[in-house]
Amino acid sequence: MGNIFDVPINEFILKLAEELKTVDSIKSPEWSLFCKTGMHKERPPVQKDWWYVRAAAVLRAIKIKGPIGTQKLRIKYGGRKNRGYRPEHFYKGSGSIIRKVLQQLEKAGFVKKDEKGVHKGRIVTPDGDKLLNKVAISIMKESNIVIPKRPEEELRFTNVVKKKKKRKVKKRKKKAVKKKVVKNEVKKIMPEKEPESKEVKEEKKESLEKQSENKTQEESGK
Repeated sequence: MGNIFDVPINEFILKLAEELKTVDSIKSPEWSLFCKTGMHKERPPVQKDWWYVRAAAVLRAIKIKGPIGTQKLRIKYGGRKNRGYRPEHFYKGSGSIIRKVLQQLEKAGFVKKDEKGVHKGRIVTPDGDKLLNKVAISIMKESNIVIPKRPEEELRFTNVVKKKKKRKVKKRKKKAVKKKVVKNEVKKIMPEKEPESKEVKEEKKESLEKQSENKTQEESGK
């Protein structure tokens, strides 16, 4: 089996763009011929099928970083603008292009909206996963890329390490249980102190007052 991480990025995106050209819901709009991909660019793209390349790159980014929204994708596809003698300034990529691409991918069934904790945005659907894996496997077959298997000795070593870790955890749990048992036994052996009554407290106060008076009288006599 292949994976998007086992294949060169540029080859994968170009191959995926060719696959997206066959999908009816993904089409480049008329204004894509003369629009720029962001404020930081000076001219529109030279490549005629750049729309499908951007859609493929966005789909790959969603697979890796999803759930992800338009603002983070704008930052990803932004860049520095040449402002002449002034210092360069970072500008985000075009939000309209990314929004239209996401809408088309969602219509094709490769992407859907989802939430994971605080993060909101799009994630890849099972159909999208199938497409990505299909493209990755085809590139691996064409380029004769083979994923090397881990030797059995390494697998045995990793399993032994995992077992040792489990044993340590069990020992710690046993020690904690023993400490609790000892504490309970000490509580049973040691007699509980009865709370002092009001009369006893008053007597203690009176004795302390008398002692303090005696000390003051002795110091005055000296």
